[in-house]
Amino acid sequence: MTSPPPELQRLANPAPAHRMAAMLLGVGSLHFLTPKPFDEIVPAELPGSARFYTYASGVAELVTGALLLAPRTRRLGALAAVALFVAVFPANVNMVRLWKNKPVVMRAGALARLPLQIPMVLEALKIYRNS
Repeated sequence: MTSPPPELQRLANPAPAHRMAAMLLGVGSLHFLTPKPFDEIVPAELPGSARFYTYASGVAELVTGALLLAPRTRRLGALAAVALFVAVFPANVNMVRLWKNKPVVMRAGALARLPLQIPMVLEALKIYRNS
């Protein structure tokens, strides 16, 4: 039996989209189960309550994760993931600012999150292209 052409092999491999969906569904759920840590990193300069932004980003993560699971909506989900990863970047920068007096391990973790946004955006773009 022959292998399908590379174009079909790409389309037949939902694993990257499923991994990203699992991550987004997990973190999105945490926004509702334990919202306080998310509230604390919402930039104070934003109008309204931090809890609004925590819940709104949680909804965005849950919806994006769900879109990534279904082949018919995977491309839209991948674009939504790109937008989401870019949109939450200011909160990650704010966390670094807020944690400047925390223990070194916590500061290092906060700093490490910043460059991790790049591979997440690139992976979402790859999912978009391969869907």
